[in-house]
Amino acid sequence: MAKILMQPGTVIDGFTVGECVHRGGMATLWSVTHPGINVPLLMKVPRVSEGEDPAAIVSFEMEQMILPRLSGPHVPACFGTGDFARQAYVVLERIPGQTLYKRLDDLPIAYEEARALGIKIAAALSALHRQNVIHHDIKPSSIMFRESGEAVLIDFGLSHHEHLPDLLQEEFRLPYGTAPYMAPERLLGVRDDPRSDLFSLGVLLYFFTTGVRPFGESETLRGMRRRLWRDPYPPRKLKPDYPPWLQEIVLRCLEIEPAWRYPTASQLAFDLSNPDQVKLTARAERRERDPFATVMRRRFNRGAWQPQPKSDVAVQLASSPILVVAIDTTETSGPLNDALRVTTQRILGTLPQARLACVNVLKLGLVTIDRTLDEKGSNKHVDRLVALRHWASSLKLDENRLSVHVLEAIDPAAAILEFAQANQVDHIVIGARQDSMLRTLLGSVSAKVAAEAPCTVTVVRPPRSG
Repeated sequence: MAKILMQPGTVIDGFTVGECVHRGGMATLWSVTHPGINVPLLMKVPRVSEGEDPAAIVSFEMEQMILPRLSGPHVPACFGTGDFARQAYVVLERIPGQTLYKRLDDLPIAYEEARALGIKIAAALSALHRQNVIHHDIKPSSIMFRESGEAVLIDFGLSHHEHLPDLLQEEFRLPYGTAPYMAPERLLGVRDDPRSDLFSLGVLLYFFTTGVRPFGESETLRGMRRRLWRDPYPPRKLKPDYPPWLQEIVLRCLEIEPAWRYPTASQLAFDLSNPDQVKLTARAERRERDPFATVMRRRFNRGAWQPQPKSDVAVQLASSPILVVAIDTTETSGPLNDALRVTTQRILGTLPQARLACVNVLKLGLVTIDRTLDEKGSNKHVDRLVALRHWASSLKLDENRLSVHVLEAIDPAAAILEFAQANQVDHIVIGARQDSMLRTLLGSVSAKVAAEAPCTVTVVRPPRSG
């Protein structure tokens, strides 16, 4: 069959080709239209001429397989694909605007702006990982933003889908990706760990806040292999005013061993969204790299770098959820809080990497002026934070798995729902008091949360007396 000539006016499977908007090393992008589709479109066509890199063809096949299976605001919608027998292509939603690459001339950016970017990118990665896909090429030119604010991930040619053949893994020995952003385990052939994307996001945050890439510009395989044993300079070495909470987050993302990074993108987004709750360790204040003896142990300890068997992506994410328990700190809530503690302990007992957020709502009056001090002169907000920590103390969680939050709101149920939505919460545990006429008439907080929450909700009742 004759090869289709890509030029303005050509019609392919109902798509009319317009102008060429980009010529990349592995593909070209064309504007296209279709009579039945009313959104701006792009057709991505692989470069298959003589002498082109064969990996470009394989990566395009991966993108053709993966993109139609993705959905949601964090990926471009896919409207069609064509096979190599006639004309290979992928037709995508055209996202207006530029990629994050356009911001490189502005580096370093403000810490607060970098935090906001990181939250959005981590949320996009969380949504992608929940669809069993690891991106494997997170970098500024692979990230765009919708007008509504959500981060959009593009370019899935190097991605891994848990339920599809990994053609890159099967056909090539060398790791493919963008060298400055590549996770250490990728150099060992590991492609099934979503924490590799968190390493890449850590590189991006480091770069955007310091103006320096943590591993330099080296593109050689030998140079890249140094990150199997050599950590980067801490950001506070480069910028003395670097916030300790941000260094804690960035260096945790950049841990050489994946097990020491955040277990999920959702937990990373949670820390970025709640910087005052970040548990500071020795990472936060470091100004020097690991000592030479530590580096040598990593480099010459052969057994330390054998890839370990992994469970599938969905199982890994399910074992590391964000759990919220809503706690009433009033004196009459003892039996209910005891029941909440038992339920929470049971859930955490099966999820060793779960993150727990203890939440209380300080209810504000609709028309009254609210006082920050109670009748005894104590700060109500601080007292409730202390009460939440006391409630959680018997759970004996590591500090980096626990946070406490007092939300001030007129509507407690709405505040809990908003917190769950903003922090990508997976499971809410909330108490329901004994029936009363007021709750029957107006509805309960637990009922509203259970009806409207975007996640699993467990409603716990206190044991009946007598």
